[in-house]
Amino acid sequence: MKKFKRALFTAVAGMSLLFAAACGSGETTSSGGSQPAPDNNAEEKKDEGKEDKPAEKSANYPSTVVIGTASQGGLYYIYGSGLGELLNKELGITSNVEVSGGPVHNMQLVQNKDYDIGLVTLGPAYEGFMGEGDWTGGQKLDDVRIAFPMYTTPFHWWSVDLDVKSIDDIKGKRNVGVGPAGGTSGTYLPIIHDLLGLDARAVQAGASDMVSQQMDGQLDVIGFAAGVPIPAVQEVLAQRDVNLFGISGTQRDQVIERLPYFEKFTIPGGTYEQIQEDIETIAMFNFGIVHKDADEQFVYDLVKAYHDNNDFMVSTARAALEAMPEAILNNTVVPLHPGAIRYYEEIGLTIPDSVK
Repeated sequence: MKKFKRALFTAVAGMSLLFAAACGSGETTSSGGSQPAPDNNAEEKKDEGKEDKPAEKSANYPSTVVIGTASQGGLYYIYGSGLGELLNKELGITSNVEVSGGPVHNMQLVQNKDYDIGLVTLGPAYEGFMGEGDWTGGQKLDDVRIAFPMYTTPFHWWSVDLDVKSIDDIKGKRNVGVGPAGGTSGTYLPIIHDLLGLDARAVQAGASDMVSQQMDGQLDVIGFAAGVPIPAVQEVLAQRDVNLFGISGTQRDQVIERLPYFEKFTIPGGTYEQIQEDIETIAMFNFGIVHKDADEQFVYDLVKAYHDNNDFMVSTARAALEAMPEAILNNTVVPLHPGAIRYYEEIGLTIPDSVK
């Protein structure tokens, strides 16, 4: 994307000043020597110079940040690593990119100021802020603020058992991988399976571990939620024939009615090279979060650099094609950080009062 550079203002001196400089005299002499001609535009230029100085950084402006992602092998870790590289390149801030349990843990750790930035899906963000959902224990994580939008996370399932072709075929399967505890899929897939009356034993593990278990015959099915294409799915497809499926029809409607932060989603054919058919399923949108006490200028600079350099984020993760400024409006519940609000209003977006 286009980057904006500050203009460099230069002052042009009058002819008398050039003459005085050539003579080596820039001061008044006791013998009544001539002085440099006054620059009538000096005050204007002085003001222009002030306006063009970068905003001063407060003592709270960080020199290093901790970014909470999810398990290795998932898109969160890749995306967070790209964000860390961007912060270093554009703002001179170093980053520690942390493997975590995913959005639920990231909500908790940003709330407690253990992480400076966390990546979350809308479900845990909504439930955490409101203090809903069993995982919150009734505690409101209401010090968390939304900073920037990311991409849509679709839910899908796959099996190397070619008799398993749909979500109905999960019924009675003994071991179904659902992702890590604290992650989006690890939190919501067991709820979805119970809601649909599927008799499945949830096995919680990271994406890479689940693939290894599936290749060893320990998992009948894997369900996962991440931006597509999921590297773990690509790994399995490179080794085996796979049935990949989502959720649609009345079952999808049932899930969305019970869990309103879900939305309908279609994974386009060709997302995975070996699968050319569209896959109907459910999804959540993703956001980057910070603590409410995060330095306002830092959050503004973070969000601006993030959107000004979307091409870099796309080179890291194709899912960042969705990370347009207007995507911030996909959230209507969790408040935005003031630094983020300033940026989005500056570029002409109207931020709803519900998230100010």
